[in-house]
Amino acid sequence: MNIKALLLYLTKAVLFGLVMAAVFLGATSIINGDGFGSNLTGNNHSSKTLSFAAAVRKAAPAVVNIYSLSIAEDQPLNSGSLQGLGSGVIMSKEGYILTNYHVIKKADEIVVALQDGRKYTSEVVGSDPETDLTVLKIDGDNLPVVPLNLLTPVQVGDVVLAIGNPYNIGQTITQGIISATGRNGLSSGYLDFLQTDAAINAGNSGGALIDTDGELVGINTAAFQVGGEASGNGISFAIPIKLAHSIMGKLIKNGRVIRGAIGVSGEALSPVLAQILNLPNQKGVVVTGVDPTGPAARAQLRARDVIIAYENEEVPGVEMLMDRIAETPPDSRVTLTIIREGKVQALPVVIAEKPLPE
Repeated sequence: MNIKALLLYLTKAVLFGLVMAAVFLGATSIINGDGFGSNLTGNNHSSKTLSFAAAVRKAAPAVVNIYSLSIAEDQPLNSGSLQGLGSGVIMSKEGYILTNYHVIKKADEIVVALQDGRKYTSEVVGSDPETDLTVLKIDGDNLPVVPLNLLTPVQVGDVVLAIGNPYNIGQTITQGIISATGRNGLSSGYLDFLQTDAAINAGNSGGALIDTDGELVGINTAAFQVGGEASGNGISFAIPIKLAHSIMGKLIKNGRVIRGAIGVSGEALSPVLAQILNLPNQKGVVVTGVDPTGPAARAQLRARDVIIAYENEEVPGVEMLMDRIAETPPDSRVTLTIIREGKVQALPVVIAEKPLPE
């Protein structure tokens, strides 16, 4: 064999060896989940991006367990037993905690347990049954505080995590999306619920609903029930943080929420009603009832009047009108723009304070 033939033989052998090595390395990558094979298996930790661990680490320490302390009269004080009630969220370093009113309304003494093992007896700063919110206060040092962002609106499709203490088994995280916003009518009409398919079970009430940045977007409050049973329908509700934060400020300041009222009920102006009343515009609220002892009656507002503006702000529906009235301080003088018998007129009304629910 001459030198030229020998070199050709060696070259082919080397090339064959390189090709087989490449095939072997590629197969090994697919089996082990390395390199280009990681896109198929998803086992490579460096390429795993769908994790909410960072968000949970930010928010979870500020989500507390709430218990009722039951003490038998014929036993010593330290023999009391704790009964799980629900969850809460530490909102400030001063120790203010947001939870649901229905979580604590029957409790005589409330104990708050942090995730680091600390326990505190809390006081009730104030409650608002209309929005099902209560503010508690504990005295502690270096309290974890939940991150929140009041400026970024929650959108349908956003991924959210519910944090709480379901069935008193310990802190649990469930995941879902925001499936709807603006769900009202479930309580007093002041709520603007977030709807989510993240599981919210007994004990989750008062806990945190957070986004993937770990920021608080709502206070978990209810699960959809059929026949009195929460049967895993994937429909749960949370109070938006913007509303909850506003209510918290009022409870801290006054111990209660002071709302305005004028003593009127109404319904949205529908196309049929607009035609019956001979109105060109289909926006407004038709007055259906007037409390004879309330401010609306004193201002001579009548049934079948159509309220089209509140303090020169257009009224698109009942919820907006009732919210504006509720947010107006009592004794304020406001102007309702109405249509009566086809004529537009301004009607001054003095706001009264809405009575507390019995």
